Amino acid sequence: MAATVKALAVSITAQVLALAGTVMVLVWCIHFRGGLAWEAKNKALIFNIHPVLMLIGFIILGGEAIMSYKALTLKKETKKLIHLILHGIALILGIIGIYTAFKYHNESNIANLYSLHSWLGLGTIIVYALQWIYGFLVFFYPGGAQGLRAESLSWHVIVGIFVYLLAVATAALGFLEKLTFLENGGLAKYGSEAFLVNFTAIVTVLYGVFVILTTISQPSAQVEDQYSYSAI
Repeated sequence: MAATVKALAVSITAQVLALAGTVMVLVWCIHFRGGLAWEAKNKALIFNIHPVLMLIGFIILGGEAIMSYKALTLKKETKKLIHLILHGIALILGIIGIYTAFKYHNESNIANLYSLHSWLGLGTIIVYALQWIYGFLVFFYPGGAQGLRAESLSWHVIVGIFVYLLAVATAALGFLEKLTFLENGGLAKYGSEAFLVNFTAIVTVLYGVFVILTTISQPSAQVEDQYSYSAI
């Protein structure tokens, strides 16, 4: 049964969490970790691009794309375009973010794809890309037949939510992995940086929760046709 709360109201909390997460990950990577760089003698600066792009570019923009269908009071075609563009930008930034992790590992002589975080991350971005391509071809251009669209919509929503939850879980796992490495390297376990990383991970999970809550809330305006998102 759909929740009675309006999606717009729920999404406001998500926006606050998105802002908090953005500030926190930037403070961590710039203030505590020394900044961001594409090329640097200190290879850790290259890695710092990874959490910034994965959180802001992939998790937050991906979440905004999901919420746009339910929270915005715009025409269906406008919301569809916003949904498509935001997911596309999230995908591009996510790919760049993953590339920077490989770049950091390669230039630091560190093995690639040895952790659960890396396996889940690569799998998530691949499924996310396939989901975006399928959505583009079926719901946008050239557009599938009416029957195909009708049959695909519920699966498109379910797979999209599953992949997004997987992305949030992978991000939380990434924060844990990086903090564990830092603490093994001497970072104070109860220091300000450790607390910041943990709270950033918590905010990330909470943001994901409110994104999903938005999808099960009542839309901010009446759905215009049977192929738009409705309350789950």
